[in-house]
Amino acid sequence: MRSTFKTLFYINRGKVKKDGTTAIFCRITVDGEQTVITTGIFCNPKDWKSKKGEVKDEKVNGQLKSFRQRIEQTYENTLKKYGVVSVDLLKNAILEIHTIPTMLLLAGEAERERLRVRSLEINSTSTYRQSKISQNNLREYLLTLKMKDIAFTDITEEFGEGYKLFLKAKEYKSGHINHCFTWLNRLIYIAVDQEILRFNPIADVKYEKKEPPKLQHISRNELKLIMEKPMPNTFQELIRRAFIFSAFTALAYVDLKGLYPRHIGRTAEGKPFIRIHRKKTQVEAYVPLHPVAEQILSLYNTEDDTKPVFPLPNRDQIWYCITEIGFLAGVKGNMSYHQSRHTFGTLLLSEGIPIESISKMMGHTNISTTQVYAKVTDMKISEDMDKLIERRKAM
Repeated sequence: MRSTFKTLFYINRGKVKKDGTTAIFCRITVDGEQTVITTGIFCNPKDWKSKKGEVKDEKVNGQLKSFRQRIEQTYENTLKKYGVVSVDLLKNAILEIHTIPTMLLLAGEAERERLRVRSLEINSTSTYRQSKISQNNLREYLLTLKMKDIAFTDITEEFGEGYKLFLKAKEYKSGHINHCFTWLNRLIYIAVDQEILRFNPIADVKYEKKEPPKLQHISRNELKLIMEKPMPNTFQELIRRAFIFSAFTALAYVDLKGLYPRHIGRTAEGKPFIRIHRKKTQVEAYVPLHPVAEQILSLYNTEDDTKPVFPLPNRDQIWYCITEIGFLAGVKGNMSYHQSRHTFGTLLLSEGIPIESISKMMGHTNISTTQVYAKVTDMKISEDMDKLIERRKAM
């Protein structure tokens, strides 16, 4: 005989976390008997619709729908396996499938899988790729301690300090050390959120002092080499033009990929400009168009606002391509796309453009960010003067 089976999602409005969210629970009823399990999904109590058992956010609703389907599938599998289903039998089967890892590396792998799925949703794999490196470093550190894994409850402040020393011994730069340490903290805070731990035992372990930013840019002559070297491959030519366009507009790749005809306008005098909010900071960038940028723009979509201006691929697909472009054009060293943006800042400063204007064009949140370009330019002038002095000494 088939059991009566129902599920109901609900929240406890009296138990709200510091970030203003509360957990969504699922009440399962089988033949009149009930049990409750946590879904691991959170929402703002104001957004919860009790009658429908959902929230305003469609993404969260999708997660709840997926969770309900998994429960229903587990019910069907349990019924098929045992011929009968009790509330305890069903709960045990569900918890066995959705158990929260209590070991560090296991939790890391579970989080990496979540990031992998997320990377497909947002079409960006940078965080997922970085997590692989951080996870491998954690694994190597545990092996130095002759451990294959460690329980969250066994992690101490000394463990965190030791991990930082391990990363330093590998001669990583402070930025990379902080990335790896952030991954460890991320996993621990997940354990805290799931109530495996009461607090973060390594919360007092300090991050490495951040190094001053080193802005890599190409010289005016190197930019000229790229401009004078059309690529034989259609894809390479698209990326070459995009790089040049960014060097004359300061648009980061993500902003260029999100550039639409609506972002292009003209002044009362008929001069073209781009006005767009930067993806990274949401600060508006206003960039009058250089004739070179205007010429490139004329080759692409400037009319159909349902499509982007440039048919650019995901950023991950251009890494090798941009290096090949630099090599074919005769630029020394490995070239990265973001050098185009840094090149814009340094070239404009060297031409005497006011730093306030450059800050507005680059969409910086603070003018102190733009001043870094001034330091780079000053260093370049100093280096050029040193070379001149050396040449005169030799003469």
